[in-house]
Amino acid sequence: MQATEYSSLIDSRVFHLVGEVADSMGRECYVVGGYVRDLIIHRHSKDIDFVTIGAGIEVAQAVAARLGNKSHLAVYRNFGTAQIHCGDDELEFVGARRESYDRQSRKPVVEDGTLDDDLARRDFTINAMAICVNAGRFGELVDRYDGLGDISRRIIRTPLDPDITFSDDPLRMMRAIRFATQLGFDIYPETLDAITRNASRIGIISRERIADELNKIMASPVPSTGWLLLRQTGLLPLIFPQLAAMEGISRVNGRGHKDNFFHTLAVLDNVAKASGNLWLRWAALLHDIGKPATKHWDEKLGWTFHNHDFVGSKMIPDIFRHLKLPLNDKMKYVRTLVGLHMRPIALVEDEVTDSAVRRLSNYAQEYRDDLMILAKADITSRNEEKRARFLANFAIVEEKFKAVEAKDFERNRKPLVRGDEIMHIFNLPQSPAVGKFISALLEAQREDQIPDRDSALQFVYRMGKEMGIEPVNPPFDMPSPSQETTE
Repeated sequence: MQATEYSSLIDSRVFHLVGEVADSMGRECYVVGGYVRDLIIHRHSKDIDFVTIGAGIEVAQAVAARLGNKSHLAVYRNFGTAQIHCGDDELEFVGARRESYDRQSRKPVVEDGTLDDDLARRDFTINAMAICVNAGRFGELVDRYDGLGDISRRIIRTPLDPDITFSDDPLRMMRAIRFATQLGFDIYPETLDAITRNASRIGIISRERIADELNKIMASPVPSTGWLLLRQTGLLPLIFPQLAAMEGISRVNGRGHKDNFFHTLAVLDNVAKASGNLWLRWAALLHDIGKPATKHWDEKLGWTFHNHDFVGSKMIPDIFRHLKLPLNDKMKYVRTLVGLHMRPIALVEDEVTDSAVRRLSNYAQEYRDDLMILAKADITSRNEEKRARFLANFAIVEEKFKAVEAKDFERNRKPLVRGDEIMHIFNLPQSPAVGKFISALLEAQREDQIPDRDSALQFVYRMGKEMGIEPVNPPFDMPSPSQETTE
């Protein structure tokens, strides 16, 4: 592309305004990094990074002044950066700099530098491009490391020696895998080998930063790509040993079992096709995490994993703590789905009764629909007949959910013992006491404490006794003592 072609990509008020401000201050200014990459591949981004030759904070302050009360300026002098929130966009300004690293830390020593210095410190060639916003060079692309070519080749590659790049900042290894997963790119062989050689360096990175990259991998269109790359490079056992332990097939007398690691990734991708829910995807990744701990050889049955769902659900809090994932309702959600993921399969293998469907619905509650997505995703058999049979059974279960819900709605909105019958039984006039009976009865029905009319009558009698009211007459469907005959 020529400069004129790039100028059309940034032909909006914010870029022209920043360029005008920079020109008025005699500063070179460029939009850089991921925003340039996303412009070229037509990927939406709200975060716009600007690099200036000289202090970036001064340019940011002048830009904020031009934007007026439509913007909010935040200055971080310790880091030499400033951010402007303007509508849906976040503008970040920093002066061009060069960096040097201490081996025990990923925090660099920062010095003022040139644009070339700034681009050289970037993690990957596709992130090491800049577009000038100054009026005289508006739209001019600076691409020292052929980032444009690597985009066309769909390659993740470091601008400089990858061993130095990853040793200096090991988080870049996670970022390489994340970008490959998000963008559907390949990691350049030399770059991939360097990740393997430097995998142990990941130990100096905080778990919070690793968790952030893992979540971005999980949110990608095909998240298994990232987990396979983590496995290939040796990073997986270092950051998530419980998942790494799932790989492999044990054999006794020629009888093996499916590889639970690869099965898990297939389930994860199935869920990703059906839902963008990040935490449902985590539930998919962790649904069989209890299998290594429950693997047992039985002479009659072969390999078994009894109670792996229960054991797996108990492991979730520790895993979330280890990975620095949230220990709130998100963790509870994942733990619940892991613990219940076998229930729908068990249900379709038995008779699909109202009570069984109701129990599962009560256990899963608001997670029920997501549980069914996970259960269907868990069918990874290559036997098409078997897959079709299970999916057909799941469809029956989902229809049964609807039917039972409709039935329960009807049942729960009408008391099993009517108000006029309560008045008759206890010889009561219309009064607040009758309303008290009805309210308590409906609540007990909704809580599934009263399954039928006989139970409802017993409930009414108990409640009357607690209120000091004795029954006088029989229910409507029972004869009075004077009507009964003796033989």
